[in-house]
Amino acid sequence: MYDEQGAEYLDCINNVAHVGHCHPLVVQAAHEQNQVLNTNSRYLHDHLVDYAQRLSRTLPETLCVFYFLNSGSEANDLALRLARQFTGHQDVVVIDHAYHGHLSSLIDISPYKFRDLDGQKEWVHVAPLPDTYRGLYREDHPDPATAYADEVKRIVSSVQEKGRKWTPKLLQGRTQFGGHCCEPERMWQGLKQATLSILVATSLRWSIGGQTGSSVSRKGLQRVQIAAFFAESLPSVGGQIIPPAGYFLQVAEHIRGAGGVFVADEIQVGFGRVGKHFWAFQLQGGGFVPDIVTMGKPIGNGHPLACVATTQAVARAFEATGVEYFNTFGGSPVSCAVGLAVLDVLEKEQLQAHAASVGSFLMELLRQQKAKHPIIGDIRGVGLFIGVDLIKDEATRTPATEEADYLVSRLKENCILLSTDGPGKNVLKFKPPMCFSMDNARHVVAKLDAVLTDMEEVVRSCETLQLQPQPCPAP
Repeated sequence: MYDEQGAEYLDCINNVAHVGHCHPLVVQAAHEQNQVLNTNSRYLHDHLVDYAQRLSRTLPETLCVFYFLNSGSEANDLALRLARQFTGHQDVVVIDHAYHGHLSSLIDISPYKFRDLDGQKEWVHVAPLPDTYRGLYREDHPDPATAYADEVKRIVSSVQEKGRKWTPKLLQGRTQFGGHCCEPERMWQGLKQATLSILVATSLRWSIGGQTGSSVSRKGLQRVQIAAFFAESLPSVGGQIIPPAGYFLQVAEHIRGAGGVFVADEIQVGFGRVGKHFWAFQLQGGGFVPDIVTMGKPIGNGHPLACVATTQAVARAFEATGVEYFNTFGGSPVSCAVGLAVLDVLEKEQLQAHAASVGSFLMELLRQQKAKHPIIGDIRGVGLFIGVDLIKDEATRTPATEEADYLVSRLKENCILLSTDGPGKNVLKFKPPMCFSMDNARHVVAKLDAVLTDMEEVVRSCETLQLQPQPCPAP
């Protein structure tokens, strides 16, 4: 990137310009389609079908219905609507420090935001961040995946046992009772006509969209079921976290057992960034398939484009409302042309494999810096999604927030764009465009080494900057 005076900057954080800033093939695709036709998706166009087919080849076979939108926030908002319509439930489980978008519906399920605004809603339940470096269950735990998944299980059980004061749920003003659509008042009359023995012994269960709904006891308490578990496949705002393999599979079992669906938010990390796979949720193992996947940011390389992929069953339940989903600009001919061009570049330039090789090289360089500089507490990542966790002391792993901010400012002075994330704002985040090269990796790590060395000699603001630095290991 270049500033107004022509100075060149190395961009290490822009996961929106996925295949590179102003990639000529992407720019050309948008320009050429703009010269022919750009309109809304009520007008049939081959690009819409072609793009859905291309995306479907990258996903598990069951994820075969696509909704196109303009932003990741729109995608997650639609995912929430899909989950609630399909399950008939309201409650959502999310991971601590998560961020899923800026709409009101998504602020409500983003602990990163709602704690500084209106607080946690009654229907939102927060599970611990599956962080094996500074979380509840760390690198020395024999099975952190199961331990963190059990936390979700406990949350679900607690929610169900506690219950809430019951009122008939409204879905488009109507509710399913006894397999038939009816108004809430008629549903209540049906409940009153049910025999007392059924109410006391088993609670009466009602269904919405073919799914088992919440139980209603004689005391008027609703046995809460779950609509969805939302998770970034790799939590980014949470601090570049790599959930332990197997965590999602076990969580999905607990959530589905409570009537919910699993939503994998790939908005930050999809489209080959992790190197080993096209989608980050695939890092969890072949046995795991989410019910809904949301996409944004890199999908259009800076063009406003997003997508929700889901199953036939979820889509049919959504259609059954009789209220169509329509998005004026989502899936326009130009947007789909851009999306197709991004996929073309990823394939032609083999950027997924490139992310794997360059990411591994960058991780190794950073590990060498960790051995040299005590302020670096942890290096974690996969592909071109990497976090460098800075600490004030080794014993407590206190986040080196001020030092991280200082380091980022010094790197910017050296024409390197890097940023921080995590609850303590102490994790350096690497999410560069996928064309990031090995030479780029060497350059940024050399500058990082120089600034850290200077901080150890001059700043010395915390214990880890006062320790004797070690010689950098030979590569």
